[in-house]
Amino acid sequence: MRVKYGKARRRKKKRLFREAKGNVGGRSRLWRTVQETILRSRAYAYRDRRVRKRDFRSLWITRITAASRARGLRYSELMYGLRLAGVEVNRKMLSEIAIHNPEVFDEIVAKAQSSLPKS
Repeated sequence: MRVKYGKARRRKKKRLFREAKGNVGGRSRLWRTVQETILRSRAYAYRDRRVRKRDFRSLWITRITAASRARGLRYSELMYGLRLAGVEVNRKMLSEIAIHNPEVFDEIVAKAQSSLPKS
């Protein structure tokens, strides 16, 4: 006796078509292209959850660099000075401080500068 996948197949197709909703043309209407689209979209989603973390770190570093250069200190010198001073502030918080509380950031930069070795 042959097996038919009537109910299960319909449920699977319905779920994937629902997931493909919003795509253009056949990518949301044709079974084969819907399958390909969903496969790729899941792969991109998995990859980009990791890429997002890199992108944000890069953004924070760019902001900190701009703020520290305006105060006469390179990014690498600032981070080294903070490490020597024992100030443990992550890059996300440092960039937020640089944007929203410039006077506090000035104090942090001064602390980092004072702890740098004189050359």
